[in-house]
Amino acid sequence: MNIKPEEITSIIKQQIEGYDNKVEAVDSGTIIQVGDGIARVYGLENCMSGELLEFPGDVFGMVMNLEQDNVGCVLLGDDEGIKEGDIVKSTGKVVEVPVGEAMIGRVVNALGQPIDGKGPVKAAEHRPADVVAHGVIERKSVNEPLQTGIKAIDAMIPIGRGQRELIIGDRQTGKTAIGIDTIINQRGQDVICIYVAIGQKQSTVAHIYNTLTQKGAMDYTIIVSSTASETAPLQYLAPYAGVTMGEYFMDQGKDVLIVYDDLSKHAVAYRTMSLLLKRPPAREAYPGDVFYLHSRLLERAAKLSDKLGGGSITALPIIETQAGDVAAYIPTNVISITDGQIFLEADLFHAGQRPAVNSGISVSRVGGSAQIKAMKQVSGTLRLELAQYRELAAFSQFGSDLDNESKRRLEKGKRLLEIFKQDQYEPMPIEKQIMIIYAVVENHVMDIDITKIKEFEKGLLEFMDTHHKEVGETILSKKVLDDEVKKMLNEAIEEYKKVF
Repeated sequence: MNIKPEEITSIIKQQIEGYDNKVEAVDSGTIIQVGDGIARVYGLENCMSGELLEFPGDVFGMVMNLEQDNVGCVLLGDDEGIKEGDIVKSTGKVVEVPVGEAMIGRVVNALGQPIDGKGPVKAAEHRPADVVAHGVIERKSVNEPLQTGIKAIDAMIPIGRGQRELIIGDRQTGKTAIGIDTIINQRGQDVICIYVAIGQKQSTVAHIYNTLTQKGAMDYTIIVSSTASETAPLQYLAPYAGVTMGEYFMDQGKDVLIVYDDLSKHAVAYRTMSLLLKRPPAREAYPGDVFYLHSRLLERAAKLSDKLGGGSITALPIIETQAGDVAAYIPTNVISITDGQIFLEADLFHAGQRPAVNSGISVSRVGGSAQIKAMKQVSGTLRLELAQYRELAAFSQFGSDLDNESKRRLEKGKRLLEIFKQDQYEPMPIEKQIMIIYAVVENHVMDIDITKIKEFEKGLLEFMDTHHKEVGETILSKKVLDDEVKKMLNEAIEEYKKVF
């Protein structure tokens, strides 16, 4: 095979012309300690707090501590196969998660990667997980209701779009149920829902996914799951990933509901990371900045001004108490960040009052201004009547003789409590809530036996649907109970009582 010298020359010339002198400078360091999902890296000179680092084996880490001679980093994945002496590269990026319409209906992990076996997500864009919340000038006051479909809440502790309402109580008192019912109730309301599971069992998340699918709620819902079997850094990241996905929709002028279930486990995951990073512990062994952890998360819930499209994020954080102790460190922190709380009491739950909402301690600080006028009219005296009932019930236990007025109040209180009982996953439209509460408040059910109240409620609502559909439609259109609507309601209720 004869190769002519000029051929060799031309090949060398082509190679020289095609040679591109690129020098890529990468800030890299060496692992000096690794274990428990924490790595200490030496030699990263231009490292930023919150920056993503690339470890061997396609594992990423996030910088948490910037110290004099090394950086403390949490691993967002398995530390198996990572050892001391390995080279770590900085990426120059912060933690980002995918956002967009393609996320709806999917179950993803804390990094936005799909875990539902339905293939990859074609995200519109990626956004940083931890950003600064919108300022005061960019917001407007809460002025539109977000109905939960739960009578006790929509009547006495109303929630508005853009509000942060805490759900607090002991374990197994129905906290998650309120969040799930609220998500189911958003069907047809043009609200995107996000459920963030932090430190839950995988079976629990699967059960919630199945429930939402059966109720048709996954059509507008994203589940962000960081289960108990995952590392603390991923549990720490999950709620920030969830609210980032929500902000994408809020910036487009849409309304978003996000449920954080629950922030007690989130604080524990953060405490785990902080203690491993050797940050100084403060009260109850939590680091001193645990308040900032939750405040910067919940501040991102907002009702944006019309200039920015008027979108909103409504946050329902959940906190688990120990034996009803709302004065512990994390509960008091989150109570002071949120705009009210729904307090669920174990004693009420075990007594069969479900949802077990304690109307005395529960409060909504802004939702009342978003409540529709018709509901305000029927629910105005409810808190007072229930408080009087509780006082009289405690007093009458001593067997003392009561006057007729006290007996009437006791009977009415019992009927109110009976009406507020509601099955799980059965949220009720607002017009039906108004009808049944009106029937009790206006003393239409005083002559009905207490054991028949639930049967009366079910029958009345069916009767209204079949014979007096116009009443519900009028309430929805007028949003106020004027004399005409009251007359229609009174006549329809009395008509039903004759056949009941």
